Amino acid sequence: MKALLIDPEPQTIEPVEVEGREDIARLIGFDTLESDVIGPDGDCLYFDEECFLRGTSGRFQIDSVIPVSGKGVVVGSTDDGARLQDVVSDPESLRARLKYL
Repeated sequence: MKALLIDPEPQTIEPVEVEGREDIARLIGFDTLESDVIGPDGDCLYFDEECFLRGTSGRFQIDSVIPVSGKGVVVGSTDDGARLQDVVSDPESLRARLKYL
């Protein structure tokens, strides 16, 4: 399914394909995943739950969601995040809502 990878170091948002949580963990670099819903269409931001404990470099924030350290993956979801689906947001609309810290 279609997803968006946010990398705060080079400040990029790239389209990626994921099959499930294992792919998301691989892209982020850690398997301790946490997620937050970031819009009314079901898009979720997945990130390393221990990102601040690890001291991961590069930070970003989408809207008023708590800041994230390290990479994040945005993917669509249904059933309160139980099922993943194609991301609804596009890179440009997400970039307008994102700030690098």
